[in-house]
Amino acid sequence: MKTHIGPAIRLTLVMLVLLVVIYPLVVAGIARLAPGGGKGETVTVNGGTASRKIVGYKLIGQKFTEDRYFNSRPSAVDYNAAGSAGSNKGPSNPDYLKTVQARIDTFLVHNPGVNKADIPAELVTASGSGLDPDLSPIGAKIQVARIAKVRGIPAERLTQLVDQHTEGPLLGIFGPANVNVLALNVALDQLK
Repeated sequence: MKTHIGPAIRLTLVMLVLLVVIYPLVVAGIARLAPGGGKGETVTVNGGTASRKIVGYKLIGQKFTEDRYFNSRPSAVDYNAAGSAGSNKGPSNPDYLKTVQARIDTFLVHNPGVNKADIPAELVTASGSGLDPDLSPIGAKIQVARIAKVRGIPAERLTQLVDQHTEGPLLGIFGPANVNVLALNVALDQLK
């Protein structure tokens, strides 16, 4: 028995040092090389360092419901990052269907001229985390007419703005193109 306990204790101590000390330090060191230095990539306004103001994080969705802004994807947790979750209701759940229908009705009221069939699903369904910060380019462009009317900006200029803020798939092949809603709305506010 003594021949087995000694090596087991030594192996446990080695793995403890390796997995509790060394591995986290290596991961933290690599994170320092990422945008934001491992603390999250922020979105700021007023570019100068002295007057720069952080308005949010690029990877955490925020609530935008005013007609003068591009609306975010709905959230099952009201954009609470501490309580990230989906609704856990299936696509045939009557409560879920009522919620989605209410979102469709609200969208159509605020976006007259849009057909129900043209509304991207992402604008009326919450993501799995409830914190999705992005929309597809189509999800952003379908809102252009409303924002152009409210702000008095030509629709073509807003479409260009969406195109400028569209990020392609990772390495050109992984995932869909997307538009960060917070960054887009910050740029929208900065338009003359």
